[in-house]
Amino acid sequence: MTGGEADLITRVSDDLPALQIAVPLLSAAICLLVRRARAAWAVAMVVAWGSFASACVLLSRVLQSGTISYAEGGWRPPWGIELRIDLLNALVLLVVTGICAIVLTASPRSLDQEVWREHHHKFYALYLLCMTGLAGMTITGDAFNIFVFLEISSLSSYALIAQGTTRRALTSSLQYLVMGTIGGTFLLLGIGMIYMVTGTLNIADMAVQLAAVGPNRTVLVALACIGIGTGIKLAVFPLHIWLPNAYTYAPAIVTAFLAATATKVAYYVLVRFVFSVFGAPLAFGELRLDAVLMPLAIAAMFAGSFVAIFQDDIKRMLAYSSVAQIGYMVLGLSLASVSGLTGGLVHLFNHAIMKSGLFLVMAAVVLRMGSTRLDAFAGLGRRMPFTMAAFVVAGLSLIGVPLTVGFVSKWYLVVGAIEGGLWPVAVLILLSSLLALIYIWRVVEVAYFRQPPEDAPEVSEAPASLLVPIWVLAGATVFFGVFTSLSVGLASAAARMLFGVEL
Repeated sequence: MTGGEADLITRVSDDLPALQIAVPLLSAAICLLVRRARAAWAVAMVVAWGSFASACVLLSRVLQSGTISYAEGGWRPPWGIELRIDLLNALVLLVVTGICAIVLTASPRSLDQEVWREHHHKFYALYLLCMTGLAGMTITGDAFNIFVFLEISSLSSYALIAQGTTRRALTSSLQYLVMGTIGGTFLLLGIGMIYMVTGTLNIADMAVQLAAVGPNRTVLVALACIGIGTGIKLAVFPLHIWLPNAYTYAPAIVTAFLAATATKVAYYVLVRFVFSVFGAPLAFGELRLDAVLMPLAIAAMFAGSFVAIFQDDIKRMLAYSSVAQIGYMVLGLSLASVSGLTGGLVHLFNHAIMKSGLFLVMAAVVLRMGSTRLDAFAGLGRRMPFTMAAFVVAGLSLIGVPLTVGFVSKWYLVVGAIEGGLWPVAVLILLSSLLALIYIWRVVEVAYFRQPPEDAPEVSEAPASLLVPIWVLAGATVFFGVFTSLSVGLASAAARMLFGVEL
């Protein structure tokens, strides 16, 4: 290797944070220009897997050398725009890029069923734009740019949801647009108020200035606005009304992508503002954010699960299940302890894996059956054995069975509740998990113990292009349930960092 080639590799390596945003953004335009479905998919695949590899490299650097600060245009923060990667957003970036790549691998056959082929290149362009926005929100160190990237991801999400085959997809997209606009407005108002108090938009500098100012009415209103804005994007109960329809009527591939990434990044933004800007003593001591979030989280855990039990459309059932699972993440934050926040962050990682896998199973069922109604699952355990076995594995994780990732998350949440002396909350966590057993069992019972109709057509197993990503995710729910050093290790280290505890 020549000296010039080595310098080029070093330069590219140093610019990896910026490339995480620039490459998907530019590649979206390329997908529009090529206009051929397979060519656009190939471009998107190279970009998605390249981004995942870059996220792995960045995570390795953070573990070895600490926080990465990248100054855009050479302007040093806080005067210039900063990309900042620490243990927290390195974990989230790994989730976002990994899910993007895996779901994209499964997309061609599923899209053939649900999206007109002449629109596939537009779909991949929108997919990469959404990926750009989500990655940008994750790694930017500038509060205003969080809003900018939020709008990029949101606008592309609205268009992706509208790709569904029914008119309900359009109305669901419009409903999400209205709610998302309200959420973005509240977030921008909150950021503006913090800027008015601190005179800076750099997140790290905001924290320093805000600590000097202390709590006042403007800071309280800013926290409320940011909480409402991110709460809408996160679908915190009762601000979740956009989520069930969006997940139900969007193409299954879109649902598998958004369910595992969009709400997770919104949760990251909430955690980032609460701990890195306002600080735990101010947010939980002076402003008592936990008194608001904990009741809402517990209500979500039960309300989402109760409603899921009575759904006949399995995509809708899983959508309401997501409302309940988001409740667990918010509960972890509201416990205001290292163990509780570890549970919330590790559930971000774990829920992304299991829920993306479950929605990819829905993509396989739509491909073969044309429907995700409960009746369509009759006898599928024998007709699509590998697909339904993956559903069972991911479903057990959703319940929280030992040796799965769901158990790991809930264990840390229970520990966090007990450490805080909140024994009733620990009991409620266990009881809400039993509700998940009910709605998962409904599907298992129909798939394995009910005979298909006599006039039912022959159904073959899902194609390998779908089965492989499904089982990668289903297998991951067991692997990371047994080997927890990556997920729990990173989540615990990130939680201690946010609380200022020695690593």
